[in-house]
Amino acid sequence: MAVKVTTDSSADLSPEIAQELDIGVVPIYVRFGDEVYRDGIDLDSDEFFKKLTGTVPHPVTSQPTPADFSGIYSKHSGNNDGIISIHISSKINGTCNSAMLAKAMFESSCPIEVVDSTFNSGGLALVVLAAARLARAGKGLLEVLEETNLAIRQIEILGIFDTMKYQAWSGRVNRAIAVTGSRLNLKPLITFRNGEIVRADIVRTVAIGMDHIYDFVRSKEDIREIVIVHGAVPELANALRLRLDSFLPADEIIVLKMGAALGVNSGPGAILVALRVGD
Repeated sequence: MAVKVTTDSSADLSPEIAQELDIGVVPIYVRFGDEVYRDGIDLDSDEFFKKLTGTVPHPVTSQPTPADFSGIYSKHSGNNDGIISIHISSKINGTCNSAMLAKAMFESSCPIEVVDSTFNSGGLALVVLAAARLARAGKGLLEVLEETNLAIRQIEILGIFDTMKYQAWSGRVNRAIAVTGSRLNLKPLITFRNGEIVRADIVRTVAIGMDHIYDFVRSKEDIREIVIVHGAVPELANALRLRLDSFLPADEIIVLKMGAALGVNSGPGAILVALRVGD
């Protein structure tokens, strides 16, 4: 018997990583007009960004339903000593609430712990990976939960969006600000603070933004792990991975494709770096 780790698709984990570490992934939903897709199942990252740049109106995302979580809890409760369900920040969407409702309705002797990671994308991925590795090593529920909470405290993130227009379409920034930013070719640097996505700075070019990301990584001590997430710019992500080789071997840096949860706000061209730091 073991501990099962589950998450949602906003973690942007590849199917290969999820399969290797036996991570259950519940998809969020993304709606393009009348068409609804399950993120990462009906619509992968490449397909999402193709539709995003060629579709009006702008898509919206929604959290999995309690029934979605009940399904995965039911599937795994009989074969495990416990389930740890780690999700996107509750200040971004209602996924954690859906998981909590499912837990409350689910009758099983298998304990379920729902954890608000306070992140999404690469930050959430690092938390889930920390938990899944310990679960695979055969650790018990309390040990995996302790590692999960430790990882949350050790995550730091910085990213760059190539444009502000998708934030405007999603209602994240004022449209007038986004129009001015586009005219001046301004690109926001973003981070996470208290569970929310906030603007860290504004730069004029992607190259300057990448320098900021490099300096951000260089300023940290005791880097344990690096995840790079990109929005349909694999060459840029790989160049950054090689550039960060002096902090962590390039072949140990995980590169992931951005999905719909962050992609609806960032648009294509985004790059995000998530670090786990500390002993």
